[in-house]
Amino acid sequence: MSVAVRFAPSPTGLLHVGNVRLALVNWLFARKAGGTFLLRLDDTDEERSKPEYAEGIERDLTWLGLTWDRFARESDRYGRYDEVAAALKASGRLYPCYETPEELNLKRASLVSQGRPPIYDRAALRLSDADRARLESEGRKPHWRFKLEHTPVEWTDLVRGPVHFEGAALSDPVLIREDGRPLYTLTSVVDDADLAITHVIRGEDHVANTAVQIQIFEAVGGAVPVFAHLPLLTDAAGQGLSKRLGSLSVASLREEEGIEPMALASLLAKLGTSDAIEPRLTLDELVAEFDIAKVSRATPKFDPEELLRLNARILHLLPFEQVAGELAALGLADADAVFWEAVRPNLSRVAEARDWWAVTHAPVAPAADDPAFLAEAAALLPEEPWDLSTWGTWTGAVKAKTGRKGKDLFLPLRRALTGRDHGPELKNLLPLIGRTRAQKRLAGETA
Repeated sequence: MSVAVRFAPSPTGLLHVGNVRLALVNWLFARKAGGTFLLRLDDTDEERSKPEYAEGIERDLTWLGLTWDRFARESDRYGRYDEVAAALKASGRLYPCYETPEELNLKRASLVSQGRPPIYDRAALRLSDADRARLESEGRKPHWRFKLEHTPVEWTDLVRGPVHFEGAALSDPVLIREDGRPLYTLTSVVDDADLAITHVIRGEDHVANTAVQIQIFEAVGGAVPVFAHLPLLTDAAGQGLSKRLGSLSVASLREEEGIEPMALASLLAKLGTSDAIEPRLTLDELVAEFDIAKVSRATPKFDPEELLRLNARILHLLPFEQVAGELAALGLADADAVFWEAVRPNLSRVAEARDWWAVTHAPVAPAADDPAFLAEAAALLPEEPWDLSTWGTWTGAVKAKTGRKGKDLFLPLRRALTGRDHGPELKNLLPLIGRTRAQKRLAGETA
């Protein structure tokens, strides 16, 4: 059996890290098995689905490198859903109901007040043809429920292990709205069956849906896929995430926080697993390490500070070729590998490279607070060309001449040359600053 998985977001908001974690796990699972990854937009919620959100989903996945082998859109398949619904009606598995939302709410409240589960009472099945005709003459339009079999529903979940539901404890789900539009519970099953999805990997909030949908798979003659339900990601405080609120959206991490795609992928691939979280530079590395059996049932927490630390570790490893485009987009088209390797150990985000480009290539107001010492140091500057050994040669001569050492030697030189107390190793920065700038800054001039 060839593995086929799908990521099926609704384009009703921005993808957050919890959404894209599911996309990543599906993608890694497919690639590890040599299978296919389907991107399917579940866009039948026409009021809230927006083209800009659909475009954002594709942009976020592309940025992460999660390429898809197939693409589908539910709004292209209404005719197919109508066919399946007609067949379910003909077989008696889909039946019309006429209760208003207010009437249903009263029924639920009554059951809950009695300490009973809010399961639909199937009152609509007791309606006669005359009853239905009367209700429709009053202007009521039916919604359609799927009649569940009151038999056990069982499956072996790749994350949760054996799962068991009693059919009688489940409420007949609404599959068709009053306006005739199908709901997710039906469309997802039809798509998964028609598109030969073998494994459905999604959040644990769908466990009860799965019990219902297994019966729908069987009713429409589709092969029941293997299921895996992952614990939902929360923020660092344990709160749930919402794409409509923009909570930890992928777009904000990319565009506002300057996070590298592999930092996010490295973290999300290992959150909630038994593996240590370590920086990885390619998705291929994550594929090689992936095993869904390592996913724990414990709730994983997403900590932005942990992501930023991982982002820094990845930047410290990235070769110039992988960041050249980002540097150019920052206006540093002239930056080269020498510059990148000099500054990357001190970066948390690529955008911070602009500050060090300014230090090495633009005027800097020095902190020349020990002018006599700096004048002695300036007099000992070697002639160019300079390389990585220049700093050691020069500071050795300054130490011998002045008797200074440690912080008393190095900090005044750093403050004069860079205007800062901390930063990349000066053996790397000094050749980029150059002798002319260095002389002027040591003399207290802005250069």
